Amino acid sequence: MGLTQHKNSVATIQEIVNFQLLGGHVGRPGAGICPVRGHSNVQGDRTVGINHKPSSDFLSSLEKSTGISAPTNYGVDTVGAVRSMKNNKSKVFISMGGNFLSAMSDTQATAESLRNCSLTVQISTKPNRSHLVTGKTALILPCLGRTEIDITDAGKQFVSVENSMGVVHSSQGSSKPASTELKSESSIVAGIALALENKISRNKVQWHELATNYDLIRDLISESIDGFEDYNSRIRIDGGFYLPNGPRDTRTFRTKSGKAEFVSHNISSTRIEEGRFLMMTIRSHDQYNTTIYGLNDRYRGISNGRRIVLMNVLDMDDMGLNKLDLVDITSHFQGKQLFSEKWFAIPYDIPRRNVATYFPESNILIPLESVADRSNTPTSKSVSVSITKSLS
Repeated sequence: MGLTQHKNSVATIQEIVNFQLLGGHVGRPGAGICPVRGHSNVQGDRTVGINHKPSSDFLSSLEKSTGISAPTNYGVDTVGAVRSMKNNKSKVFISMGGNFLSAMSDTQATAESLRNCSLTVQISTKPNRSHLVTGKTALILPCLGRTEIDITDAGKQFVSVENSMGVVHSSQGSSKPASTELKSESSIVAGIALALENKISRNKVQWHELATNYDLIRDLISESIDGFEDYNSRIRIDGGFYLPNGPRDTRTFRTKSGKAEFVSHNISSTRIEEGRFLMMTIRSHDQYNTTIYGLNDRYRGISNGRRIVLMNVLDMDDMGLNKLDLVDITSHFQGKQLFSEKWFAIPYDIPRRNVATYFPESNILIPLESVADRSNTPTSKSVSVSITKSLS
């Protein structure tokens, strides 16, 4: 995320690829490019088609294996989803896991968009902030977590995940479920589909069977996604299996030429006005995504607090700030200002005119419109802010 959450992130990553190609590192054993993301199914979701811009080949395979004629119009990413709800184009919001309100940029705009919905549904393993900011009607559907035992009429079930290295492996819970009433995500989705069958044309998907026996879900994935042939046998191999990788396996690339292609860019950087700072959001030791387990951050020697702004000591001296003074922060983007008050200033070894604040607390300062070129990712590592001493 240190690369992706900037305006010029795509160009930066493409230049890194160029550098790797020049050295002959791509496709060579023990070398190459590895985008390490947060958790297993950041990768896996995309692999099995959870994509707002699915390919026509995937949609054709999906229809062939399931009988479902999927929409061919593109969907929206998270930024687009907030805008769509804000503009009344989307009225129903369903979240499978996650904490959309806290994870998303521009917290106030996101909250207003969610409140604008007719229905919001949270399929969740634990309570989170998104359960409290809802549409006109709100549902919370508790579900089994991946660490909990999942037993159906067909026996004990397991799920599959994809790790950062492109390895797909099984994952089976061993903890006693928090409640005997909990359903799995698969069961909840199947239940929604069954409830809607009276309103849509019937297809050949046997929803109840899919929710009972996850092998049947994997059979459908085998029929729809390249690289998952004989899925149920391969997923039972200890350690799982690698997904196909053209550069590694055959030295081929998904380009018209079948070869690696260089993409060059002019050198660019973010420039900030005099008297302002470039803010990036960071995470502490005691947190996982938006889940905060404690108020200590042993990475940076900070205890008992998260509403802090890390500053260069010389910048603090220029502003007449002492350690733990309270400051207000205002972000600036294309004439829009977002304000948040009462942050503790902490001296830290950070370049001058740069500051750092914790995610997700400082998401309120990241403008919805401030996104990376081409990827539309919020620029959470590159926000222009001004800092003033709090009046009270």
